[in-house]
Amino acid sequence: MRLIKIFLLAIILLFTLSSVENAKEYKLFSPDKKLELRVVVGKTVSYSISMQGSELILPSNISMKINDGLILGADPVVKNSKESVINQTLTPLIRQKYASIIDNCNELTLNFENNYSIIFRVYNDGIAYRFKTNFEKELTVFSEQAEFNFGKDYKIYFPEEVSFHSHSEREYLNLPISQITSKRFCSLPVLVDFDNGLKAAISEADLEDYAGMYLTGSDLNPKQLNGLFPKFSLRDSVKGDRNLFVAQRADYIAKTSGKRNFPWRVIVVSQKDGDLIESTMIYKLAKPADKNSDFSWVKPGKVAWDWWNANNIYGVDFRAGINTATYKYYIDFASKYGIEYIILDEGWYKLGNLLQVAPGMDIDEIVSYGKKKNVGVILWMSWLTLNDQLEEAMNQFVKWGAAGIKVDFMQRDDQWMVNYYYKIAREAAKRKLMVDFHGAYKPTGLYRTFPNVVTSEGVRGLEQSKWGDWANPLMAVTIPFIRMFAGPVDYTPGAMINANKINFKPIFTQPMSQGTRCQQLAMYVVYESPLQMLSDLPTNYYREPECMEFLSAVPVQWDDTKILDAKVAEYVLAARKNNGNWFIGAITNWSPRDLTIDFSFLPEGEFKLELWRDGINADRNANDYKKISQTVDKNSKLTVHLAPGGGLAGIIRK
Repeated sequence: MRLIKIFLLAIILLFTLSSVENAKEYKLFSPDKKLELRVVVGKTVSYSISMQGSELILPSNISMKINDGLILGADPVVKNSKESVINQTLTPLIRQKYASIIDNCNELTLNFENNYSIIFRVYNDGIAYRFKTNFEKELTVFSEQAEFNFGKDYKIYFPEEVSFHSHSEREYLNLPISQITSKRFCSLPVLVDFDNGLKAAISEADLEDYAGMYLTGSDLNPKQLNGLFPKFSLRDSVKGDRNLFVAQRADYIAKTSGKRNFPWRVIVVSQKDGDLIESTMIYKLAKPADKNSDFSWVKPGKVAWDWWNANNIYGVDFRAGINTATYKYYIDFASKYGIEYIILDEGWYKLGNLLQVAPGMDIDEIVSYGKKKNVGVILWMSWLTLNDQLEEAMNQFVKWGAAGIKVDFMQRDDQWMVNYYYKIAREAAKRKLMVDFHGAYKPTGLYRTFPNVVTSEGVRGLEQSKWGDWANPLMAVTIPFIRMFAGPVDYTPGAMINANKINFKPIFTQPMSQGTRCQQLAMYVVYESPLQMLSDLPTNYYREPECMEFLSAVPVQWDDTKILDAKVAEYVLAARKNNGNWFIGAITNWSPRDLTIDFSFLPEGEFKLELWRDGINADRNANDYKKISQTVDKNSKLTVHLAPGGGLAGIIRK
């Protein structure tokens, strides 16, 4: 028996050595040579990543099971390989972070027998890979293997989900990877915290005609995460005017074209925490807009929002509510302060029928009044009702003269729902309508493919303060590094009633924010959204003319972005440039702190700084702030104290 065991072990060893000997390794470096990708093709295809000799991700297998039991990546045979360099400058139509973006990476394409390829890219700040197939017939994807083997039990910011039916508005649990079993999973992006100061954000880009990726743990390797995908829905169950639950799933992820590129799997490696906020990786990997399409009509801007305060305006001589007079009041406010849009949120139509306007509402009159005041109108709607009435409803929006639509409650990202996003983006673009996807999954680059998709939610934003304490300063300083890494974030800041931790109360119809007034102002600089809401009542803004000096001036597009100082879940200090002016924003968690603004990013010359900073009593009364003005230049440094949950906001003009 012992001889038999020795013989079997010898055979296994010989087989292993043979596999290793026959395996081929490909190395690809980032343009700056710091980041290294190793791809090994043997019995499987695996990749690993290291930064200047420090291993970040150990060999991790990738494969895809498709028609007739064929597994792309199993027993692979490389026909040929090709390396190339991408070095180009992109000019975004919508300047979310920068007026121009350098797209520079090294690319490796491995072409395999069985009509498929795997494409790898290495940037200075991360790697990405995707499958590409070249089949004549439609293919079915039954499963996809996407491993992330970390080798050590690092901490992870884990937005845990309990269902594939989700708004993607989760708490970021900070826990060791080993605590994540195969029974737990999360939506993307996630953030892994290495023990050497580096971090890795994981997400995906160019998600089209496929299901979104989630991450789950491994019962075999407690230091590994695996891709998880919602299966295709065979049968849905409808609940109300907005919820479409999956009642029965297929045994496959997607049925799709045989000739296609699959979504990019993205890993961005940051050397400084602020690099995550400055990252443009998702944009660079997304499909460009059709060159024959005209999106010059897309006009980003700020929006006066009605729903957060339930239209509880006061000090007027008419009955406030969902009626024409109230929305004219919003338009007057927006016009006075140069705010480009108002939104008609839930209630303007009879739920279930977009063509039946609520009593007391005259959409023609509201839109016409807005045009006279140079204020556009955006319409909220349930995605399901829009889908049911798509053609006639969209045409009616155009007839009214609406500027855009806010589509809500999708709460899924299986293949069918992902395709719905593309359908709405495409149909809206035909009619020159902007789109805000609410109740949405994370962005994957659709905002580049269709620039009329100007923002999306998928974030635990300020609306949560209406019913709980989840929109707090800790969440506020975590979002920019994780959720915002994926793309624009419709957080909806701007509260003018502000509370400290001990005196905050969730009040649905008269809500307040947690943290200070200046934290709310700072969010307009820290958070990126080309369609940025002003959540509070016009009445409350009228009472705060000094704050409106900032809110009327702060733009929603940026020519340049510099994260001056930042630490995940602790604080952010950002500087952004627009039309020659710089805007400063800083926010902190519940810990007070002093931050020093180094103005060395300024060009030569003297500049006037207007700064809104926490007042001396902001730790007791979060509404307390002070506005100061002084002269600064590139040699200046200014230390500012932030109260618990505090912030600062500033404008620097020549």
